[in-house]
Amino acid sequence: MKVEQIYTSCLAQGSYYIESNGEVVVIDPLREVETYINMAIEREAKIKYIFETHFHADFVSGHLTLAEKTGATIVFGPTANTDFECLVGEDNQEFKIGNITIKLLHTPGHTMESSCYLLMDENRKQVAVFSGDTLFLGDVGRPDLAQSTNVTQEDLAGILFESLRNKIMTLPDEVIVYPGHGAGSACGKSMSKETVGSIGYEKAANYALRSDMTKQEFIQEVTDGMLAPPVYFSENVRLNKQGYATKNKNIEKANISLSSGEFKEKLLEKGVVILDVRSPANFVKGFIPNSIFIGIDGGFAPWVGAIIKHVKTPILLVCETDRLEEVAIRLSRVGFDNVLGHLKGGVSSWEEEGLSTISSISAEEFNAIYQANNQIDIVDVRKEIEYQTRHIIDAKLAPLSMLEIYGSTYVNDKPNYVHCAGGYRSVIACSLLKRVGIHNTINIEGGFDAIKKTTINLSVEDFPSIL
Repeated sequence: MKVEQIYTSCLAQGSYYIESNGEVVVIDPLREVETYINMAIEREAKIKYIFETHFHADFVSGHLTLAEKTGATIVFGPTANTDFECLVGEDNQEFKIGNITIKLLHTPGHTMESSCYLLMDENRKQVAVFSGDTLFLGDVGRPDLAQSTNVTQEDLAGILFESLRNKIMTLPDEVIVYPGHGAGSACGKSMSKETVGSIGYEKAANYALRSDMTKQEFIQEVTDGMLAPPVYFSENVRLNKQGYATKNKNIEKANISLSSGEFKEKLLEKGVVILDVRSPANFVKGFIPNSIFIGIDGGFAPWVGAIIKHVKTPILLVCETDRLEEVAIRLSRVGFDNVLGHLKGGVSSWEEEGLSTISSISAEEFNAIYQANNQIDIVDVRKEIEYQTRHIIDAKLAPLSMLEIYGSTYVNDKPNYVHCAGGYRSVIACSLLKRVGIHNTINIEGGFDAIKKTTINLSVEDFPSIL
């Protein structure tokens, strides 16, 4: 028996390859399916099933492409309704893969079709559970993504409470937990950085699995402080339910090389955005006016979804040519397939047209300014939980994910000193602010990680949001 986790840091997502005696099941595959196919070919095995734990919201799954290429059967949990052929499983239904058995455990709550898959060895010993977005390490799935006029997030949280206690917490402590996501995913609030755990540890350490917790306490704690899901989540759910083009042409389209003149012509089309994926350091030195910065070396795909929002948005790329394929793949993971091409020669070919810049200073330079005048305007674009843990005294909180709400935080008559944790999100924020006419922003390089090494005054108190 072979169990392999294929973990994708950009999405903080885990998919799984399970093999026994020449037969394979893949759980929650990414859209680029060659990894799973090549693993099976190398081991002279056949992919028999594709198990989906639920209709994913944060990425487009590879179930359709993998089924088309291998002939494998797609399996969803009870109540799933799709526009393509699949097997809608029953609660406790068992599937044979070589010498092992995998049992479908219907665990609604995150979504109504959400299911976990329990792996049993040839002796029917319970070995591992693939928990999808029902149970994470340190957290549980958010219960608001499947709410409707008839079902509230509180209703879903109550259903999730029962699923966890009746289907998950009854498993032996030694059962391995393979979750669908880890820290950094928007599908939960406080996930661990670890990607493999155990039922026993989660029962002891996970706040949502406390043995003395009432259903009402669970509902309150799970729904408290939950931010609204990104707009693209609903569009990804639709693609995963209704289907998508199994032949992904994003790489071909990204490789279309556009002269500056052709690039300008494309900009005249409705709704086009310029997506600059270079490093923060290179972006601030010069970029095409109105570009959105989201660097490829960071949480690229989720931020594209959160900021650009709609998957059909036409995108023009500014990117090093040797990374175009990577960019195209990572865009397609979240359903952004409407790439129009890239700027030939990069920003240097645009210099005659005029480039914008962002003021950027080191943490040491910022500290000197602060020590000379601590009445300056400082804006922290990290998450609220990061801000509450520790922040600069007098800094104002304005999370990047809520920039539209927090826009009034930025003053127009004085400089805004903007920072995040490491210098990635702050450059995204500055690029978005310049697009709406707020130009008096100064990016702090290295973010809070660099700032806390200076002598600037920091607080460890919990400060409320400025809203």
